[in-house]
Amino acid sequence: MKKLLFTLAMACLMCACCGEKTKTMNPSSYQTSNKEGMEEVYNFIKSCEYYFIATVEGDQPRVRPFGTIHIFEDKLYIQTGHKKNVAKQIAQNPKTELCAYNGKQWIRVEATLVEDERIEAKKSMLDAYPNLRSMYDENDGNTAVYVLTNAKADIYSFPTDKKTINF
Repeated sequence: MKKLLFTLAMACLMCACCGEKTKTMNPSSYQTSNKEGMEEVYNFIKSCEYYFIATVEGDQPRVRPFGTIHIFEDKLYIQTGHKKNVAKQIAQNPKTELCAYNGKQWIRVEATLVEDERIEAKKSMLDAYPNLRSMYDENDGNTAVYVLTNAKADIYSFPTDKKTINF
């Protein structure tokens, strides 16, 4: 039991270190290895209207609904506000999972989120979701947009097997 707890603690420490490294990387330098797959994931999630995002706060999982999913510069993005707990959780551990259900199939996407601080990325997201303009602005210092990196999506349905998409 002690060995398991030590292993989990080390994994958490490594995730925190990765989070610090990830924050300094330039999201625009990431290349989507599977553009068609990424677009399939985008279309699936967009058709659901809402999805759920899971993060971690300490040792407690946190799940909440999201509605923003956007393609900018051939990369998949989500959006939130820096003042929200979810942004603080992502800063501590950028590994996350998204899940959505369309009534027949569900998708689970695991990814590492990298914040894109460029005004162009924020503006593109807010232009795609103009209803958010009453709460956010690309210049407000609160708007946070994240690119999904090292992403893997699994699409499930019964009775068929799952389909995996890496992008």
